[in-house]
Amino acid sequence: MKIATIGFFGAAVMTLASFPSASAQSVKPRPLPAGAYAKNVEFVSFTDVGGHIPFKMSIQQVNGHWYMYAGAQNDRGWVVLDITNPSDPSVLNWIPGPKNTRTVQVDIADGKMITGLERSQGGGDTDPTKPWDDGVLIWSLADPVHPSLLGQYHTGGLGTHRNGYYGGKYMYLAAGANGYSGNIFEIVDISDPAHPFEVSRWALPELKLADPNALNTAWPHGHGLHGPPVIVDNLAYLGFDNKMVLLDISDVRNPKEVSELSFDPPYHLLFAVHTVLPFPSRKIVETNSEGGCEDGPSQASLIDVADPAKPKILSFFPVPVPPPGAPYRDFCERSGGFGAHNVNMLFHNPNIDHSDNIIYMTYTNAGLRVFDISDARLPKEIGYFVPPNTTKKELMGPHGEVPVSNGAEVVVDTRGYIYMSDRSQGIWILKYTGPKPGPAIPVHPAK
Repeated sequence: MKIATIGFFGAAVMTLASFPSASAQSVKPRPLPAGAYAKNVEFVSFTDVGGHIPFKMSIQQVNGHWYMYAGAQNDRGWVVLDITNPSDPSVLNWIPGPKNTRTVQVDIADGKMITGLERSQGGGDTDPTKPWDDGVLIWSLADPVHPSLLGQYHTGGLGTHRNGYYGGKYMYLAAGANGYSGNIFEIVDISDPAHPFEVSRWALPELKLADPNALNTAWPHGHGLHGPPVIVDNLAYLGFDNKMVLLDISDVRNPKEVSELSFDPPYHLLFAVHTVLPFPSRKIVETNSEGGCEDGPSQASLIDVADPAKPKILSFFPVPVPPPGAPYRDFCERSGGFGAHNVNMLFHNPNIDHSDNIIYMTYTNAGLRVFDISDARLPKEIGYFVPPNTTKKELMGPHGEVPVSNGAEVVVDTRGYIYMSDRSQGIWILKYTGPKPGPAIPVHPAK
């Protein structure tokens, strides 16, 4: 299959090959790759995405075809894949992005895709002495293989990290605007994508710099709001570095704080609160950190938000342990890159599984972990997949160093297929086959 390529802001310059006709119904599990470990998780397939190793992903289904959109980890741009047959994913298009700019973030709703632009932290053509692009690109997915650019919103400063778009007028940003020492929350109106504009912004007081024009100081390691901001009715759920913050956005022009729940101390990590995922019907929220080992243990927890003004910790997730036969006593011994990272959370997307009794979580060098959260006071691990390290010489270090597998992001489609990006090598396609969690147990039973 040829890879169709379009220039940045440009048109297609190669002819696309025909779609594969194989049905996902014929997918069968394959033997585990050498060096992999799994429990209650089947290996379906793997793709190196044509060499464009991805990070964040989203999907959509159009006329029976399933498409994935992924932001590249070190390259500058986005890849479109056909995942109609998960056992044989294929690259359909590569969309180059701007130079010296990180392009790892994507989200989809209402036939539009937003992709974040951020000052590059490393890899690829990173050059701290050269300019970068910033903000968010807004695309039409009317042609699912060849997105067309509708507009760009500029934040200035460092650009944006992980953003949320849930359809309608607004997108919700983790923006590295100038005048702050970390990413802040911005609401942007994209009802006219060619002319987006800021509606409001909110930041923790301690993030504000004395000079409102000073370059945001969060580069290169990140700070402040990681994102995505998750919006449920009139509440915004935010992971602000060391605390979970809830905002009332009933007046989008004037967000107001509802509550904070701090995790640092004792969790002094890269982000003590990296991810915030609400389960509205259960009135609980999942949070987790980023980082671990030398910085201390990860935190992954379930929070009671029945009273949004008084969030309370219900439980912590168990720490993953190495599988039987692994040549390391714990995952920190495998490498320093051990800790919770991302969860399956794009619940606004109708093609994403949004069960409220199971969590799919990436845990960097511990791969994919699957948790039963039917009892929010007692989360239990029920499955895992730990990938092998790459064997490709072109992905190794200059002295033959082998990068350790790095489970970075996970999305799960409504067919039950799990897509885990591995920032050392590509995308693993998997399927959970273990016992199904029972129905969710109410945290506050009716009296």
